Amino acid sequence: MRQAAKGALTATGARPGPRRPETLATVAGHDLVADPSGALWWEAPRTLVVSDLHLEKGSAHAARGIFLPPYDTAATLSALRAVMARYRPARVILLGDSFHDGGGPDRMATDDRQGLLALQRGADWVWIAGNHDPDLSGAGFAGLHATQFVEAGLSFVHIPSQAAAAGEIAGHLHPVARIAGRGRSVRRRAFVGDGTRLVLPAFGAFTGGLNVLDPAIRSLFGRTFSVLAVGDEAVYPVGRASCLPD
Repeated sequence: MRQAAKGALTATGARPGPRRPETLATVAGHDLVADPSGALWWEAPRTLVVSDLHLEKGSAHAARGIFLPPYDTAATLSALRAVMARYRPARVILLGDSFHDGGGPDRMATDDRQGLLALQRGADWVWIAGNHDPDLSGAGFAGLHATQFVEAGLSFVHIPSQAAAAGEIAGHLHPVARIAGRGRSVRRRAFVGDGTRLVLPAFGAFTGGLNVLDPAIRSLFGRTFSVLAVGDEAVYPVGRASCLPD
């Protein structure tokens, strides 16, 4: 994983104008852009990858008498709309738990549902099944619905495999890094990988996180792995020594 400044794409690519310095995550020989939104950009096939949107989490909690501000779906879709406007993907891959539960699509406000349908126009969507939303095929959202999507040596899944999995790109674990610095610590969403596989941070507005030093994450990798912490405007490589347990 490394940072590399690149020039603007051509008019047939993604974005006009100058681009911010990029932080690259290499997976099985592919250089992918780790975006500050928490999304992953695969430039050659113009593919945007996001994980764990957990749409309608607020309404799911409300149904159980736990009341949260009911704006998580709108906030998450707004963030997705913004990153799609910058990259203009030909394809969007969602790595599962796009909804917090199977009833989420039916609880969506009309404006949110129409907003999601509008985002689907002009791009192919791949919906990977998650443990929270194992089957969205009947929810009225177009695209390929699958448990796994494989292309060019990369395998897109929801739950990371416990076995060695070269080229695997997964979600589910919501990695976050607690980072030491200047007498205090900050907690940031994070990409975690070792060059052969990668775990994405959660994209959703109401999602929590699991520390990158937790055994559930550390056990996926060998003796070394890299952490890319998501900042407000950029993604930053963080040394293991700077990562603190909770």
